[in-house]
Amino acid sequence: MLPMVPAIDIEQVRFGWGSAPPLLQIDRLLIAKGERVFLHGPSGSGKSTLLGLIGGVLVPAAGQVRLLGKDIAALGAGERDRFRGAHLGFMFQMFNLIPYLSVLENVLLPAQFSPARRERAGNLRDEAQRLLAALALGSDLLDRGVTELSIGQQQRVAAARALLGRPGIVIADEPTSALDADARSSFLALLMNECRAQGATLLFVSHDTALQSQFDRSLAMSAINRAAGAH
Repeated sequence: MLPMVPAIDIEQVRFGWGSAPPLLQIDRLLIAKGERVFLHGPSGSGKSTLLGLIGGVLVPAAGQVRLLGKDIAALGAGERDRFRGAHLGFMFQMFNLIPYLSVLENVLLPAQFSPARRERAGNLRDEAQRLLAALALGSDLLDRGVTELSIGQQQRVAAARALLGRPGIVIADEPTSALDADARSSFLALLMNECRAQGATLLFVSHDTALQSQFDRSLAMSAINRAAGAH
């Protein structure tokens, strides 16, 4: 039997700007396929830099960033863009929804940029409706403008967009910071259920350590980034 390929495998990575001291030094970080991991740390600890490296927006000065078995640090910029579009789903703190598009149009954006996501989604309207229903949003919202929605509803639209087309890795960067405690817990349960159903790996970044018990594992940036205490 072949060994299981991790979803995220970061090895001997170093990143910094110019001649400044490194912002990130990671000997090894392994996250299994289907694992749900909570990542936390104060501002300046390297969380955003790590997400930039995983997303292929940043390239390390040294080391390997392997996602689903592919070393994206060795790819060209265009190849990294295509890989990110096909295999990574992102949720952002401010959701980054397009205000002049409808709920459906926002959810379907990944299918416009990635043929692989489009093919895996199948019937796009049906899949968007299924995801929104799984995240407790009704089909009556499909053609509504996202600016007409509550913050909690917008957050779920952003989650549906990240999950469209079954990406292997979902990255959520502080997506619950604008919600109260009850709404955070409810949303997180829905998000994790859908990730579990799709077999997606979830990397969830948050300052709210009260949420960490709901994950398979909790990681502190100070434990994985040797450069975190150097600034």
